[in-house]
Amino acid sequence: MRIGITCYPTYGGSGIVGAELGLELARRGHSVHFISYAPPMRLSNKPHECVTFHAVDMFTYPLFEYPPYTDALASKIKEVAIAENLNLIHVHYAIPHAVSAYLAREMLRSERYLPVVTTLHGTDITLVGRDPSFLAITKFGIEQSDAVTAISNDLREATYQTFQTTRPIEVIYNFIDAEYYRRQPDEVLRRQIAPNGEKIILHISTFRPVKRISDCIEVVARLRDLESGSGSPFGVKLVMCGDGPEREEAERLANDRGISDAVIFAGKQPQAVIREYLSIADLFLLTSQSESFGLVALEAMACEAPVIATRVGGVPEVVEEGETGFLLPIGDVEAMADAAMRILHNPRIQEEMGKRGRELAIERFTTDKIIPQYEALYTSLINRR
Repeated sequence: MRIGITCYPTYGGSGIVGAELGLELARRGHSVHFISYAPPMRLSNKPHECVTFHAVDMFTYPLFEYPPYTDALASKIKEVAIAENLNLIHVHYAIPHAVSAYLAREMLRSERYLPVVTTLHGTDITLVGRDPSFLAITKFGIEQSDAVTAISNDLREATYQTFQTTRPIEVIYNFIDAEYYRRQPDEVLRRQIAPNGEKIILHISTFRPVKRISDCIEVVARLRDLESGSGSPFGVKLVMCGDGPEREEAERLANDRGISDAVIFAGKQPQAVIREYLSIADLFLLTSQSESFGLVALEAMACEAPVIATRVGGVPEVVEEGETGFLLPIGDVEAMADAAMRILHNPRIQEEMGKRGRELAIERFTTDKIIPQYEALYTSLINRR
């Protein structure tokens, strides 16, 4: 098949999944064409002969305070569809990609039909899409797509509730390459981070307000208090991977709480470094207010790191309560600290949760389980025409 894919090229789940899906499809012999304003970040790490990137050219003109990307993207999709004889276009994140794909399909209609698949990822539905300025056009883009998928059952239900649509939505979970994401500890890196044998807690996110990264700082501060009264302190190091608007406040809070020596702000890191951090983590901490799936939690599980996460969105579809980690209410940092103590003070629990996490990741979320679902969807749409 000849497949066009549009996703945001920056950090974030939709861009990661869109890029990884394209790469996996290419490995299976499909011709994949990415269409966006910049190459998805993960393409540079894993180039493939069956993958081509097509840049959306933006016309600058004084009249446009904000250049009309939706229109430029639609034109580019049409151009690539003709030049590469695409069988379909698969867009990730409804805004504005679903509408751009619809416009491209309509421009092509007199020549042939270009099926549109839209995958919903989360904030395109739960945050941006439900804003009054976007709600109607987002609903239109969803309902005009030839097929719609969501990355969790929770997101599918949220879409039905938000947009009051009867459009069938198929759940196709996010996925990981279990051979790439496996625990391969680098002891040199571990000693650099935890020179005195401290336990390593890892957090990875975009540091936006919805991620509540200050809760990670509070959890570690409470862990220190709990440790001081436990009689057997082990020390912890919190590694914060990522960057964003909440970083400065989190750094200030760590200093105010007297734990700046226990918190490492590692900044944005490439995929290979993220995997190294996951491989030495004793615990993964996800404190988000909203998560439609929790891809990074799945990557942690594949690397045998127990997960403490908020019980929100699609996370309970990924993390098994009491088996691969613990799920707790938003903002309940005391309960999170208690759960962390329970895991970090008991090597047997830590090991068992880690092993079960990898087992679950392999059972349900690997590429060989998920990619064929997309291939089957594509084939059904192509054969329908």
